[in-house]
Amino acid sequence: MQENHLSADGPPLGTRAPSGLSPAAPSLPAQGGTGRRVVASGIGTSSEPQKVGSVGVKIALFDLDHTLLPIDSDHAWGEFTIARGWVDPADFKRQNDAFYAQYQAGTLDVYAYVRFATAAICKQGAINSIAAHADFMRATVQKAIRPQALELVRAHQRNGDLVVIVTATNEFVTRPIAQAFGVSHLIAVELERDEQVGGSGWFTGTIRGVPSFREGKVARVEQWLQSRDLAWDSVHTTFYSDSMNDLPLLEKATVPVATNPDARLRALAVERGWRILDLFNGPPAD
Repeated sequence: MQENHLSADGPPLGTRAPSGLSPAAPSLPAQGGTGRRVVASGIGTSSEPQKVGSVGVKIALFDLDHTLLPIDSDHAWGEFTIARGWVDPADFKRQNDAFYAQYQAGTLDVYAYVRFATAAICKQGAINSIAAHADFMRATVQKAIRPQALELVRAHQRNGDLVVIVTATNEFVTRPIAQAFGVSHLIAVELERDEQVGGSGWFTGTIRGVPSFREGKVARVEQWLQSRDLAWDSVHTTFYSDSMNDLPLLEKATVPVATNPDARLRALAVERGWRILDLFNGPPAD
């Protein structure tokens, strides 16, 4: 379930707006001279985008890994725990590769994956885990955040949009990354804590509530809207994602943007006339 991290300040890129942006969308950063553009036309009826009446609130929703970040934060954190000696390298790689293959195939058991992905921090406890994550941010995430990704977020913020990161990676890994992007609204996989008498108050490895994965992203965004007395038909939502796993939320959004899309999502976006944004270095190799 590759979805990842990163943070770092960097100078904004140019503010050239690619063709086809809706009036509600801010200007996007120039694409680093790659010559790529946002592909846009009318949104295909098969996508059944959310109908919007009188819109008072504009919301920019961002997937994290391979969308705002050119890496997968969960995978990178796993590699970091290997380097720390917290997990057995061979066994961890074998299991992680198997889970990632399931993620790519759309068959991931997210509950089993989160138990696996959080086992090390559950064992290490809060003090060691939080200190290690700070090192992880400095060593890995800060180097991975790209100026054009920061500028895209900031463009929406300057436009007055509410900016929300919606990720299938757990809250421990992603909250500091969201903060590094200057985003206060994070919808991530939430984790249960040991609140029993005599318990540590630390994570148990169990998911709390609805996991923000596939259809769960729609449910969690809906919960977030309701907590602010908002509804789908009273907001304008733009959702950026790289993955077919996010198809339910892409189809729900007012404006779906296939961002650094995988091959299947790229083909679907072309078919439906969705916007395509290659934020980093063009389409991934098949």
